[in-house]
Amino acid sequence: MAADSPSASLTLPVLPLDDEVVLPGMVVSLELSDADVRAAVEAAQAAARGGGAKPRVLLVPRIDGTYAGIGVLGTVEQVGRLSGGDAGALIRGLRRVRIGAGTTGPGAALWVEGTALDEAVPDPLPGAVTELVTEYKALATSWLRKRGAWQVVDRVQQIDGVGALADNAGYSPFLTLEQKVALLEAVDPVERLRLATQQLRDHLAEQDVAESIAKDVQEGVDKQQREFLLRRQLEAVRKELRELDGGGDGDESDDYRARVEAADLPEKVREAALKEVDKLERGSDQSPESGWIRTWLDTVLELPWNERTEDRYDIRGARAVLDAEHAGLDDVKDRITEYLAVRKRRSDRGMGVVGGRRGGAVLALVGPPGVGKTSLGESVAHAMGRKFVRVALGGVRDEAEIRGHRRTYVGALPGRIVRAVKEAGSMNPVVLLDEIDKVGSDFRGDPAAALLEVLDPAQNHTFRDHYLEVELDLSDVVFLATANVLEAIPDALLDRMELVRLDGYTEDEKIVIAREHLVPRQLDRAGLAEDEVVVEEAALRRLAGEYTREAGVRNLERAVARLLRKVAAQAELGERKLPSTVGADDLRGLIGRPHHVPESAQDPSERRTSVPGVATGLAVTGAGGDVLFVEASLADPETGAAGLTLTGQLGDVMKESAQIALSFLRSHGAELELPVTGLKDRGVHVHFPAGAVPKDGPSAGITMTTALASLLSGRLVRTDVAMTGEVSLTGRVLPIGGVKQKLLAAHRAGITTVVIPKRNEPDLDDVPAEVLDALEVHTVTDVRQVLDIALTPASTRPADSGAEAAGAVGGTPVAAA
Repeated sequence: MAADSPSASLTLPVLPLDDEVVLPGMVVSLELSDADVRAAVEAAQAAARGGGAKPRVLLVPRIDGTYAGIGVLGTVEQVGRLSGGDAGALIRGLRRVRIGAGTTGPGAALWVEGTALDEAVPDPLPGAVTELVTEYKALATSWLRKRGAWQVVDRVQQIDGVGALADNAGYSPFLTLEQKVALLEAVDPVERLRLATQQLRDHLAEQDVAESIAKDVQEGVDKQQREFLLRRQLEAVRKELRELDGGGDGDESDDYRARVEAADLPEKVREAALKEVDKLERGSDQSPESGWIRTWLDTVLELPWNERTEDRYDIRGARAVLDAEHAGLDDVKDRITEYLAVRKRRSDRGMGVVGGRRGGAVLALVGPPGVGKTSLGESVAHAMGRKFVRVALGGVRDEAEIRGHRRTYVGALPGRIVRAVKEAGSMNPVVLLDEIDKVGSDFRGDPAAALLEVLDPAQNHTFRDHYLEVELDLSDVVFLATANVLEAIPDALLDRMELVRLDGYTEDEKIVIAREHLVPRQLDRAGLAEDEVVVEEAALRRLAGEYTREAGVRNLERAVARLLRKVAAQAELGERKLPSTVGADDLRGLIGRPHHVPESAQDPSERRTSVPGVATGLAVTGAGGDVLFVEASLADPETGAAGLTLTGQLGDVMKESAQIALSFLRSHGAELELPVTGLKDRGVHVHFPAGAVPKDGPSAGITMTTALASLLSGRLVRTDVAMTGEVSLTGRVLPIGGVKQKLLAAHRAGITTVVIPKRNEPDLDDVPAEVLDALEVHTVTDVRQVLDIALTPASTRPADSGAEAAGAVGGTPVAAA
């Protein structure tokens, strides 16, 4: 083509190369993620479209934003995906082009005019040039052979052209950017080959210097090794001389050998310890490794390898201990009783270790804060007659905290599991892994993954700590892991533990705990004798019901402590005489007014459900069950935009439940006798109070449906009714989780009627009998049943509420409580 002839004028898009130079004959792959590269390739493709020729670009080095004066004409051979999956283009360099003035062209690329340069050489070649070609090939062959690139050697030997041979140096990785630019700008092929030869010659000279330095370093290392050997021989001679002179007290390594041989260690551990003693004897006292070996030996010798406490097989006595120290929590008490009963029967029948594994247990105690998960671990150890160790995992992010550090690190230590066994002094303690759901992960590893082997009964009899590097049998350990949020525990880790849920206490259980545990403990801390202050049961009941509202008893204990401190202060000030009795009517004067008054105890005009559009739902949070209110209102058709507005920091699932509830009412409005015809022009606003708390889950579906139905019909929602359940587009009520926690929350809040899905009826077996006796539980399958139960009859609602609702439907927004 005329454009390819020497000195021809070319118009090409510029493809800039940052920190890279492409010479004629080179084939490179460029990523199209760079905007300039992509623009140049697309412009070249647009220019070549329909002409049958390959797209052509001008490859120009760009150094610190400045373009070189000479570029390379390149053809786009292929556009596709690189090995990494990114879009890229394969470009072949053809010949040098001197860059001229800028011009215009298709696409977003920079177009320039250029002149193809003539790089012809005389034929035949002069003798000096032939010698130069021979020298370059010899130098290149020598460098390639050092790198083991034998295939490339043959390719270089086959190049005949002077310019092509010089341009082949562009593949050399040792050339700097400036050296490659100098090769590009050398138009004369002979001068370019001379420059490439000089660059290769300089590089080979630098390599020779580096090899000479490496040889000198190796000789120095050999000298140090010889010196070390001679010093070891000298120490051996001194040792023999000490023995000939009658010895003495012996050295430290002899002491370690005697301690290892006298210790009651497993066979494999003994072998590993003796190997380390041999290293200590052969090593120098000044060597850092000696300190590491001594520390490791001390750790191994301090571990209770064959120490075990005898389990207390008085099953009734163990159950009595658990009942005395904790009220309620029957699930975990039953599990520990079962464990001891099985251990006793196996012991009576001589069935001990099976397949290297003993009969340990791994339990996960999951429940809200304050229900006694942590203190339960100590009670379990007391009941079983075992040692107790607590391992706090909250905030642990380093995997080495669990599995230990390698001994090569300065300050290396065994992991927390090994340290717990060492602290307990026996191989079968009760280890409490506290706050296992608070374990994090970062660049130092995932501690939860390291716990997989620890908590797997099929593997933990051969647990290997990174520091010890010997097998440690954890199969006889009882692990109790505590957590507040089940979802925060990785599934693989949760699968290795037996789940025991602690859903919180009933009010009666709280009274028992306060009377038998909290009040005596706080009397002692307040400096009061048991006969000086008597707290009546009615006062404790009001403290649990109106001053605190929680799944556990932590705030209840704080309230008791505050009450007794106030009594002690009044006694010191002479305002109260001891002994004294604190009744329910004395609480307000001592610690102020109640903070949690049930809705049913409030004035009817002050209740949240005193206006249409407000319903009471039930939810499960990290702190246990809770009561959740749903408020709905209609916007004025003249001022508000149509559609559904949701507020209260809701998750995606809860937002979808609101859409489903509204869609159901729109499609079944006539059947339910609701005025839904005006909804298409009215904006609907659904709000969940406590907007700073994130909320999600499908169980508020029937609550939102009830709130919207109350808003449209003007009928109030019963104050004493709370509900939970997922709703479908056809009005079916689907099952949910956390029934026990939700019913306990309803009981604490003074709710008397609860609506749950029919398919959750089996979950009522887990609810305490006193709670079921105090609640009227309705199991439903359809949302129409929910509306019949929750909404007050139209004829009995207050006149002002009905007028307000009618006004809302007619055009005035309903004010949500």
